[in-house]
Amino acid sequence: MADRVLEIDGVSKQYRLGAIGGGTLHGDLTSWFARMRGKEDPNVKIGKEHIAHNEKFWALKDVRFNVDRGDALALLGRNGAGKSTMLKLISRITAPTEGEIRIRGRVASLLEIGTGFHPELTGRENIFLNGAILGMNRAETSRKLREIIEFSEIEQFVDTPVKRYSSGMYVKLAFAVAAHLDPDVMICDEVLAVGDLAFQQKCLTKMADIARDGRAVIYVSHNMRTVSQLCNRGLYLDAGHLTYDGSVEHAMELYGGSSARSVSRNLDEVPRTKDRGDTMRMLSIHFENTQSLEYEMDTAMEFSLTCISHIPEPRLRVRLILQNSIATPIAMTQTEPFEVAAEETFTRRIRFPLDGVAPGEYVIKMSLISGTPRGTTAYYDTIVDVSRFIITDDPALNAGFVWSERLWGNIRLKPLEMQ
Repeated sequence: MADRVLEIDGVSKQYRLGAIGGGTLHGDLTSWFARMRGKEDPNVKIGKEHIAHNEKFWALKDVRFNVDRGDALALLGRNGAGKSTMLKLISRITAPTEGEIRIRGRVASLLEIGTGFHPELTGRENIFLNGAILGMNRAETSRKLREIIEFSEIEQFVDTPVKRYSSGMYVKLAFAVAAHLDPDVMICDEVLAVGDLAFQQKCLTKMADIARDGRAVIYVSHNMRTVSQLCNRGLYLDAGHLTYDGSVEHAMELYGGSSARSVSRNLDEVPRTKDRGDTMRMLSIHFENTQSLEYEMDTAMEFSLTCISHIPEPRLRVRLILQNSIATPIAMTQTEPFEVAAEETFTRRIRFPLDGVAPGEYVIKMSLISGTPRGTTAYYDTIVDVSRFIITDDPALNAGFVWSERLWGNIRLKPLEMQ
């Protein structure tokens, strides 16, 4: 309990839809007055239906979890799951409808670009302003001023009004101030996506240092690469309910939809881009030698792929791209060319050796392709997420260690030979 910095105890947040939001106080008042008189709302746009006022919506419902010092916590979920609402509650921007939030220490939050900045003030002046908002006194900010400016990488423009800053410069300055607050809990919601890759990496390293120093980080992002790199624990929110609290790897699997693995799948109804699947189309896939799409290392996957071709093609291939759990391509293979006729429905049984593929979860991307006389590739059909499968670890082969994708990647090489 002594190491606990945050407790979320039965927290719920309810909103009332359509009560306000006309954009101006005058708009909201005229809409309210019209409703009171039983008249049509003058602010409803033409072609839009009237909003059901006072309809209640639960953005979060009975959420419970704790955060300890040293936690780097990923808060995952699809858009609308309640992630940003949860962060605003922790940051005390808004209050919960039900439940209690207990915080022990200082919280620094980076939720929206430029929050707490005044556009007419310079970067230097905004450091003091933003530092005061986040809880630093003037002496503390002055002591850390040089360090903040150097971290932000905008020293040349620090005496320029921030209204002339780009969105990336905003993020750099805002993160630099928040990170040097020495918070007990640091909250970051997606805004790092605005910055350049080098600065993103710099921020991730800084947040990892914060967690290693015995403080806590709560991170929201749709970039699974950064989540995997930074976080050691994952929470998964679904429609306002906390459905999982545990390893970040399994939280990412839930976010990616791995629970929908199936040995048979109708591919005809899977979405494609508009220029795929017209002349040739994958219809279905069935995995032959498994009941759960789990394979041991160095075995083989076998599947039957059924397709339809509306044109003749003498050199058709099936191309398979293997992606890891954060959608990074790691390998490609393809069949030998084969011939199909026009208006032919055909099935090919394919064997995919899994030699060297390390333990973990993987995604199959598949295409029907053909080489052109000029050496380029013609794509007839492509499905990004044909199926997901798992390679399980074999204790007899790992010599006492558990394979870590984050540390060692997705290919496990053969043992080194000593001469």
